Amino acid sequence: MNWTAFRTAVPELAGIAEERFGAHRHHVLATLRRDGSPRTSGLEVRFLDGELWLGMMPRSLKALDLLRDPRFTLQANPGDGADPGSGDIRVSGRAYEVGESAAKAAYVKEVEPPQPFHLFRTELTEVVRTYVEDDRYLVVQVWQPGEPLRTFKRA
Repeated sequence: MNWTAFRTAVPELAGIAEERFGAHRHHVLATLRRDGSPRTSGLEVRFLDGELWLGMMPRSLKALDLLRDPRFTLQANPGDGADPGSGDIRVSGRAYEVGESAAKAAYVKEVEPPQPFHLFRTELTEVVRTYVEDDRYLVVQVWQPGEPLRTFKRA
């Protein structure tokens, strides 16, 4: 399930997620270390050609983590101040390295990253949005492939 399929399934949530990730340059990536414990790292992300791409420095620890175990969670930067805006966005899935290919060449042309680098294509397993409604309710929206968007409200 790539970003295009997610956008087709729940366009409003996908639009909000793209807005949140586009509002700031750096976000937080969680990967799994060799011993299974979590590692968090800063990361820039790109939405290009219907995909959510993760680019990384060569042999960075986060890249080595993903090469060993592709599971990840990506948290959008919440921004400055106490106003969460349209809410927190978290994307989970699996990331697979893209070798030399037309897709990587297109990414290089568009982004112009420092060379060499790792490029990962993502497959989504969950997208979660958490926000406050009417200064009264905590609302959690959860999307998973093949399932309808679920919404939970707490007073």
